[in-house]
Amino acid sequence: MIGIIRYGAGNIFSLTAALDRLGIPYGMVNTVEDLELYDRYIIPGVGHAGAAMKKLESTGLVPAIKELKKPTLGICVGMQLLTSYSEEGDSTLLGLFPIKTLRFKDSNLYKVPHTGWNQVFPEKENPLFKDIPSGSHFYFVHSYFIEYDKAYTLLSAEYNNEFSASIWRDNFYGVQFHPEKSGAYGETLLTNFSKI
Repeated sequence: MIGIIRYGAGNIFSLTAALDRLGIPYGMVNTVEDLELYDRYIIPGVGHAGAAMKKLESTGLVPAIKELKKPTLGICVGMQLLTSYSEEGDSTLLGLFPIKTLRFKDSNLYKVPHTGWNQVFPEKENPLFKDIPSGSHFYFVHSYFIEYDKAYTLLSAEYNNEFSASIWRDNFYGVQFHPEKSGAYGETLLTNFSKI
């Protein structure tokens, strides 16, 4: 069963609605003790990475999250929290990936935030993306991106520059897009995560 880590900065409603549609059982993680109840976790997130990190720290869950050995998926800002640093608020984050979260540069062709559907391309084989073809579209809403690093990139995408649309290290996964708003392939991803 999936434990959704609640810390006051997550897109809980749209995520739980998607899990309900798919018949995937879940519950809420509010304390360290709650972590024992679940066999995998989702860290949701919307808004400002620095503010989200402060809220997460206030729960007392940070040391336990860093020690998790079960599959853990960060979504949007939840993915950014897995990195070491964000330019948003000049913030130190969880540091589970030694990479940075950087701001997109505005240009005539590329408006910030990056909002809408964008193609993603696999860099590695992984069960998280089983039955999701290369070049599939997912729904993004973000002004900051994860710097591309081949060592950790599961999916790449382009918007003004190449960036990591999904990352993976050991039991930690992240997706910059919102699978719960990404139609059939987003639902496939959530189903895949429930089985990893």
